[in-house]
Amino acid sequence: MKPSKTYIPHYEEINDFLEALPVTGRTTNPLFYCMRLKNLDPQQEIYQPPFKRSFYFFGLFLNSNKNRIRYDDKTVDNPEAYLICHSPELISSFSKSNALECYIFYFKPECFSFFKPGFHEEFPFFSRLHLNLFTLNGEMYHRLAPQFDEVCATYARDTNGEHMEARLKLLALLYRVKEVVNTKCDPIPVTSPGRILLDKYLRLVDSHYINKRTVKEYAELLSVTPNYLSQSIKAVSHRNALSFISDRLLREAKSLLRYTHLDVSEIRYRLGFSDSANFCKFFKKAAGMTPSQYRDTQKAVKLTD
Repeated sequence: MKPSKTYIPHYEEINDFLEALPVTGRTTNPLFYCMRLKNLDPQQEIYQPPFKRSFYFFGLFLNSNKNRIRYDDKTVDNPEAYLICHSPELISSFSKSNALECYIFYFKPECFSFFKPGFHEEFPFFSRLHLNLFTLNGEMYHRLAPQFDEVCATYARDTNGEHMEARLKLLALLYRVKEVVNTKCDPIPVTSPGRILLDKYLRLVDSHYINKRTVKEYAELLSVTPNYLSQSIKAVSHRNALSFISDRLLREAKSLLRYTHLDVSEIRYRLGFSDSANFCKFFKKAAGMTPSQYRDTQKAVKLTD
């Protein structure tokens, strides 16, 4: 008898995920949302079965009633406060009491497309491989909370829907958290050889995706065979190794279409495609629409914000 397949919801849009939670807020900006929650019902338990998100989750929590917290495979009893740092496309689940005060940020990779350093290299607490949970004491929470609050207040004041000032303040906050994590928190080691190889592979993809499009080229950089690399990546991530290259190209293409006035032929040239037809074929297969249609949808979003 074959085992039945388990359906794991994949939330590509922030609002779709918010609809699955016991919250009323929604975002008008598809790239970014933040919320401040307090005075919640302490009797309500929240459980979210396994799911995936196509965006980052970053949160600061104060555990006012001293309850057990579980995210993925990490369980912590009675933390005073804690930070959650979660990258896109990871399978996740959580169970916690509603007796919390918290600041929560959701943002897509495109939210910081203007940011030139590699995001994961600059902020390694956002692991591509697993969620990071850092426990804090109450003093550390109250030291960080005003900066989280300022991002939320700036987000709420925005009138044009871009939330650029709030995004910049969030970026500054991430640098502050990086300092705290480096000095006050113990890093979670990545011990699996497969996970270490995946992390190295993803770092190389971030650096070479314009010029290197095959698994064979990355296998040569990593001094392993293409077959070994493909099998190792599949075993750890449950994804085809080539899909990570395509995803990185697609993110960059979307950023260029959304944030620049370059025409499609110039964008395909910058991304290393031989001609516009090949670029449009790649984009439509990955995004479900042509580059021009995607650009038009983004213009429409700006007009309705």
